[in-house]
Amino acid sequence: MAINRRFLLGIMVAVALPLASGLAAAQQKFIVVASTTSTEQSGLFGYLLPIFTKKTGIEVRVVAQGTGQALKTGEHGDADVVFVHDRVAELKFLNAGFGVDRREVMYNDFILVGPKSDPAKVKGMKDIVAAYKKIAEAKAPFASRGDKSGTNAAELRLWKEANIDPKTAGGGWYRETGSGMGPTLNTASGMDAYTFSDRGTWLNFKNRGNLEILVEGDNRLFNQYGVMLVNPAKHPNVKVAEGRAFIDWLTSKEGQQAIAGYKIGGQQLFFPNYKPGSSS
Repeated sequence: MAINRRFLLGIMVAVALPLASGLAAAQQKFIVVASTTSTEQSGLFGYLLPIFTKKTGIEVRVVAQGTGQALKTGEHGDADVVFVHDRVAELKFLNAGFGVDRREVMYNDFILVGPKSDPAKVKGMKDIVAAYKKIAEAKAPFASRGDKSGTNAAELRLWKEANIDPKTAGGGWYRETGSGMGPTLNTASGMDAYTFSDRGTWLNFKNRGNLEILVEGDNRLFNQYGVMLVNPAKHPNVKVAEGRAFIDWLTSKEGQQAIAGYKIGGQQLFFPNYKPGSSS
């Protein structure tokens, strides 16, 4: 019995299309980037990554965590690139051999936000450590991320500089959320508490309630971001070519201009500062 050629062709197309689709999916290039919650919750990645993918065809899959956990993810070989903001922890990661080719990419700053009622009377102060002392003296509610993130590490360094251990100070005024910046800001908004935030996430935060910026401008509030490749000598599964393509793009003229171009309400959130030859 003769087989209808048109029917046979239809069967062949029906079989070939899913195979081709599956092959294309398998060939899709991607990298995993372990990064901070601030780069995601500020909206920066939502702006940057489509530009990079359109240029290179490389998809970026982000694991957004606190810096400490992001570095652990890289240490375990579960990411190709780490993009974080705690220079002390980053250099330890490098020195332990878990990362290579660290580059400083951009910066912004930290701010102290709190309720408009300002029970500790810190509004307008330019000394962040003195402001912390006044909050502790007033036992005013303070919401801390408590998640070993870069922001949390910076906050704790300032408490140490103030010679205060808020966790043992008593009174229940210091509360750790164990979560990212956005949820911690939500907690602070709900309880009219002070909190320590990166400016980028704050500018993208919609549920401010009675919160406002109270202390800013201290040099100790500088917030540097760095990027590095997870060491392929320790983890051969690292996608070296694709990971380096991402790092190279971030530190290229185009990438740096894209970072500078991300704004909310006309305000620039991050300031590119890569200097050629400055890799760690």
